[in-house]
Amino acid sequence: QVQLVESGGGLVQTGGSLTLSCNASQSLFNIPAMGWYRQAPGKQRELVARFLRFGRINYADAAKGRFTISRDNHKNEMYLTMNSLKPEDTAVYYCGAQNSEGSWDWGQGTQVTVSS
Repeated sequence: QVQLVESGGGLVQTGGSLTLSCNASQSLFNIPAMGWYRQAPGKQRELVARFLRFGRINYADAAKGRFTISRDNHKNEMYLTMNSLKPEDTAVYYCGAQNSEGSWDWGQGTQVTVSS
């Protein structure tokens, strides 16, 4: 299993920015896929952005143009930089990573609240 710890959430006004961090317990080179997901109250967890094999990146439509996913392989960290935040971005943001068994491990989540 991969242990993941998120940080960087908080309260921000509409139009503001936040950068989330996710620290992984193992080398990112050994993780075939990892990304950011979010879950708003009363809704299912949804993709925000993720790294896939061969350097591919997926962004959800809601994230395109505003959010950027990045990683530092030497620090075993992944980031999500969020700009032009909207109240509808309010959610718990989770870092997820695919483990060697093919299933996904998750961090504890970090709350992002965007005030209007």
